[in-house]
Amino acid sequence: MTNDQLTLTLEDGTKLKGKSFGAHTESAGEVVFNTGMVGYPETFTDPSYKGQIIIVTYPLVGNYGVPKSAESDHKIEENFESQGLHIKGVIVTEYSENHSHHQSIQSLGEWLKEHNIPAITGVDTRALTQKIRTKGAMLGTLSRDKHKIDFYDPNQENLVAKVSIKEPQTYQAGPKHVAIIDCGMKLNILRSFLNRDISVTRVPWNYDIWEMDQKFDGVFFSNGPGDPSLMKETLDIMKKGFERKIPTFGICLGSQIMGIAGGGKTYKLKFGHRSQNQPCIDLETGRCYITSQNHGYAVDPKSLDKDWEVWFENANDQTVEGVKHKTLPFFSVQFHPEATPGPTDTNYLFDKFVDLL
Repeated sequence: MTNDQLTLTLEDGTKLKGKSFGAHTESAGEVVFNTGMVGYPETFTDPSYKGQIIIVTYPLVGNYGVPKSAESDHKIEENFESQGLHIKGVIVTEYSENHSHHQSIQSLGEWLKEHNIPAITGVDTRALTQKIRTKGAMLGTLSRDKHKIDFYDPNQENLVAKVSIKEPQTYQAGPKHVAIIDCGMKLNILRSFLNRDISVTRVPWNYDIWEMDQKFDGVFFSNGPGDPSLMKETLDIMKKGFERKIPTFGICLGSQIMGIAGGGKTYKLKFGHRSQNQPCIDLETGRCYITSQNHGYAVDPKSLDKDWEVWFENANDQTVEGVKHKTLPFFSVQFHPEATPGPTDTNYLFDKFVDLL
């Protein structure tokens, strides 16, 4: 094996060699797969991937490069979903050295090196994905020749504390004001509110908004990484909002926390949903939407209190994709209506929330 190669080692003993094209360094995390065809700049900057080594199943990756950083009028990053990369590694079948796009300023490999993220090419990612679909998500390492490093399970620690902001931030727009509990929020969620002329105060995952002088018209709980059962402080904030009957909306991790607040329990999925092509059915209307997703946990529908109901369901495996209170203005979805990357079919859910404010 030449010195430009790395070895992927799974906890079941599987070893796969590949050519390094990112940072030639070592890493450990949970190995998961993403079946999206495009969108790696947004995916790799999604804080929900904290601690994970991503298998990209689409066979050619890197052909459109990486855009430059750019800010909107509100000084929000436009081209990425956060200020950095949160992944622990990348595995692809074929990496494209040549990249062509009018916004591209560097190759994917250069970008990964800049952020010290290892990556390998030359792996049969579809066979690797079939293994994970059969055995379930596994821990893995990317290491140099004959060098063994320890496995690392990111779900054993509070990852949200690592990706949430540290101090409250306010973005002024219209008269209505929403508090966002940042558990590792994708920036397109923030853009989605501001584009609807909603002022936003973004606070850390454990910041008690009910102690603030500012009064809010609604509360939003964002996406984020890791095990929702560890988020005790965030759960308490949501329950206090329920007591006030204030309109509450959650996405992804926020939906799992709402499920727990609704008396339910969560469990770890065998291999999770990470893609831009997950079909979800609105159980009220029967309509099916194609959605963008990134999660490894789900709400147990049988555990919800009688005042709550399952709202959306995954058409592939019938897992819970959204819950809502039967009479009060509390609802959430497991998928990403803000997309980026992915379809915008369910973007109307932001309008539904705004109408409640």
